[in-house]
Amino acid sequence: MNEPSTPAGIDGPAITRWLNERVPVSEPLRFSLISGGRSNLTFDVTDAAGGHWVLRRPPIGHVLATAHDMAREHRIIAALRDTPVPVPPTVDLCADSEVNGAPFFVMDYVDGLILRDRATAEKLEESAREAAGLHLIDVLAAIHAVDPDDVGLGDLGRREHYVERQLKRWHGQWERSAYTDVTGIDDVHRRLSADIPEQHDSTIVHGDYRLDNCILTPDGRIAAVLDWELCTLGDPLADIGLLLVYWSERTDGFSALPESPTTVSGFPSRSQITERYAESSGRRIDEVDYYVALGYWKLACILAGVATRYADGQMGDDDAAGLADLFGAQIVNLVRAADAAAERSGR
Repeated sequence: MNEPSTPAGIDGPAITRWLNERVPVSEPLRFSLISGGRSNLTFDVTDAAGGHWVLRRPPIGHVLATAHDMAREHRIIAALRDTPVPVPPTVDLCADSEVNGAPFFVMDYVDGLILRDRATAEKLEESAREAAGLHLIDVLAAIHAVDPDDVGLGDLGRREHYVERQLKRWHGQWERSAYTDVTGIDDVHRRLSADIPEQHDSTIVHGDYRLDNCILTPDGRIAAVLDWELCTLGDPLADIGLLLVYWSERTDGFSALPESPTTVSGFPSRSQITERYAESSGRRIDEVDYYVALGYWKLACILAGVATRYADGQMGDDDAAGLADLFGAQIVNLVRAADAAAERSGR
């Protein structure tokens, strides 16, 4: 019997042995790269008896020393399992790079929809789209309501000066990328650094919270929140600012996500989800435009790093060069949007 082929970044026999020591599997295992992830690599794992899991590992090749920490991401998801925040149950972490060339972890597969584009969003009833937008905000408020000390995450990161740390971290990634000649990125960085809003409290911050980083039920409930690799402690308003960056409306001339699902009718508007967050969290949102500017700017820096890895062939995609070019054009649009949001905020 022929063994199934495996994608780059996967040592099929080694992972089969490792997983079989933790959960019963029926060989052979089959692995496929899940589309949509642009940083850590996510793989669908199935066995001959219908067992279903998801495996996460870092990109192939060199990455930033502080990024793509599998042990950290696994720890966060495991810590949140018994809280009101919906997360996938984890199987285990493999910290031994000898097994698969890099650390990885495996979690249970959670059935549901991931709304990465308009076509997928249209599979939901219109009432479910509204419910999804509102529940997404309620779950974000739930994340921010978890006491890090109560779940063993009190040492996840420094709690104070979150925005300053973000500006420093992502500007450093920008300087290491191949896109440092894009006009405006340094100017926005200076303006945001010069007038940072006061941080009123410190919570768990997801770091990349958006609709397509969640699994939805058919009625629009959030079944699981995914992609915790950027999670830390800090200013919760950064999460709502970045979510608004991703939350495109039909009348927008520019979208941070291609084929943005939130442009389909039925989803709440930006103003509605902002108001919902204020109600659910009890926080003031009068400085939200600053955090939107920060979100656009941060996303430009992140995409610069991702595009550089695609161009270097580290992301396991057959069309790496074309994707790198696509991201390069998107970076220019994000910088322009960051500049406009900074103007709205008075910076």
